[in-house]
Amino acid sequence: MTEPAIVANDLTKRYGDDLAVEDLTLSVPRGNVYGFLGPNGAGKTTTMRMLVALSEPTAGSGRVAGVPISNRPVLTRKIGYLPADPPVFDELTAWEHLRHVARLHGMADDQADERIEGLLDRFGLLADADRRIETYSTGMTKKVGIIAALFHDPEVVFLDEPTSGLDPRAARTVRDTIADLVTREMTVFLSTHILPVVEELADTVGVIDDGTLVAESPPAELKQRAEASPDLETAFLEITDKRDGSSAEQPSSSNLSTTDGGEADG
Repeated sequence: MTEPAIVANDLTKRYGDDLAVEDLTLSVPRGNVYGFLGPNGAGKTTTMRMLVALSEPTAGSGRVAGVPISNRPVLTRKIGYLPADPPVFDELTAWEHLRHVARLHGMADDQADERIEGLLDRFGLLADADRRIETYSTGMTKKVGIIAALFHDPEVVFLDEPTSGLDPRAARTVRDTIADLVTREMTVFLSTHILPVVEELADTVGVIDDGTLVAESPPAELKQRAEASPDLETAFLEITDKRDGSSAEQPSSSNLSTTDGGEADG
């Protein structure tokens, strides 16, 4: 049996007396899209940072692309990660920044340039490739971050709010890119507040609330849990509202959106 692309066993993270994530266990098959949902502050970003070895778990373990998350040097060669705020060098041009990324992955400039050109063209940045990133809009900077995360064809890619700050055309490009990645057997761990993106792309949806994974199933099965109407937003709200005892009539409390646009980090 093929080992799952992502495995988490009782992952727990404490910051002093604050429990950010508690005993989180999940398994994501290779070539799947896992949609990770939760209200603001639920533990989504903390979970992702543990899985990409940027934050050490207080307890528990995990493996990504067959590599223990405790082995950061090897893990970084097999994964891509786009945080909500992409780590780019503002003083560089997009081309210079992506050449730097290529060198970090041991790729020669002449080999990298063809790939850089193709990816910049795909994301509509080729004409602006020689401008400093500090002159870019939020959406343009996010696209550079996405390209950097995908540049080395990782086995697993973690995307934290990949469509935030993007116009509808750019957001469509991101969704099409994610769909294309899966056809090439890449695994995608996707955290977003844009529910149509999850409904369109995810094989499985996991819902985290107050640091605990409270639901996990394919989108269609999750929607069937909705009492009011069979849609993903209603199901999400009912699952999380039942835990805190609030009414399901306040969708803004979870900062959900049914269109692409700016979202807060979770």
